Amino acid sequence: MLVVVAPGQGSQTPGFLTPWLEIDRVKQRLQWLSAVSGVDLIEHGTNSDADTIRDTAIAQPLLVGAGLVTLLTLFPRPSEAFCRIGAGAGHSVGEITAAAGAGVLSAEQAMVFVRERGRAMAAAAKISPTGMAAVLGGSEHDVIASAETAGLTCANINAAGQIVVAGTREQIESFMAAPPERARIRPLQVAGAFHTEHMRSAVNVLTGYGQAMSTHDSRIRLISNADGQVVRGGREVLRRMINQVSNPVRWDKCMATMADLGVTALLEIPPAGTLTGIAKRALPGVETLAVNTPDDLPAAWDLIARHGSPASTTDLASAPTWRLVVSPAKGTFTRSITEEAGAPIAPGTTIGIVTTLQDSFPVTAPYGGTVTEWVAEHGDPVSPGQPLLRLHQEDPL
Repeated sequence: MLVVVAPGQGSQTPGFLTPWLEIDRVKQRLQWLSAVSGVDLIEHGTNSDADTIRDTAIAQPLLVGAGLVTLLTLFPRPSEAFCRIGAGAGHSVGEITAAAGAGVLSAEQAMVFVRERGRAMAAAAKISPTGMAAVLGGSEHDVIASAETAGLTCANINAAGQIVVAGTREQIESFMAAPPERARIRPLQVAGAFHTEHMRSAVNVLTGYGQAMSTHDSRIRLISNADGQVVRGGREVLRRMINQVSNPVRWDKCMATMADLGVTALLEIPPAGTLTGIAKRALPGVETLAVNTPDDLPAAWDLIARHGSPASTTDLASAPTWRLVVSPAKGTFTRSITEEAGAPIAPGTTIGIVTTLQDSFPVTAPYGGTVTEWVAEHGDPVSPGQPLLRLHQEDPL
């Protein structure tokens, strides 16, 4: 099984888009996405220096735009991509890239959304002096406890020994003065305390925009930063992306879900390297590939050919996306309603619960409709993204 991942802010480097402009139609696509976003992606991806592209309002559209044109280069026919990719995920702003790639948002919607996300987060960062710091090593328990004592939020929990804390400058200084045992702390050159309550004003702005946006259900399994759950409903994907601005990124849980799915290969789109580096340590045995230049395309196509799913075995790609309710996690499914084929279900009905070793997740039918068939039965073991219930719904939008 192949998973495709999109990196987050901080992965960009000066000139990383330069070699891609030699690929047919990439320049034209970047010009169009630049017009949509109001950010000159070509200039910032080729000529701008590190300080310029560190600006949140520039970095975020640049990353999403780069990811979208790369995905079209890797998969010129998106309908075939839906059949080959077992799951998709993005780190922080990379979730927007993943959502657009999965068909939840159009490319134009994604660029407008990320433009406003970058602007709103940059504005929130100016309200008070805040920052972030990477904590390398130490036990997760000790790092989290020390961060809480200092009043900090663990904004990114990427893997064992890789946690990013965030808060006010004073809180970070206090944390650094009394670091957790066996941990090294490195301040990050970022504009603010992303994925914390300090970004609440940005969430409020994006919530208003979200109410006016249309979405489609994902054509592949999307793994959410919030908790590692597989999410399929378009409105739920959008809601989670908005709330994620002020909530921690749990990339560790995303990788745990990848392991539960049985992922055999991970492909990271440009600017790549960070997520493949984490996966090499956290997902032993999984083949990884960081795609950074067009020279990496032959290796990427080979990886896709060897690990991509045949169309006939991909449930989410072959079925109408609005008809299935899927499992959010690996566990045991317990039905909570008795309705059988032909019975109506109201939108938002909880159809059951998936119980894992650590937690329980309610499963809702986001649109409602008429029961066509139960794909999973009471007490069945289920995997992330596995269909549970098939519904007939007249107008999924």
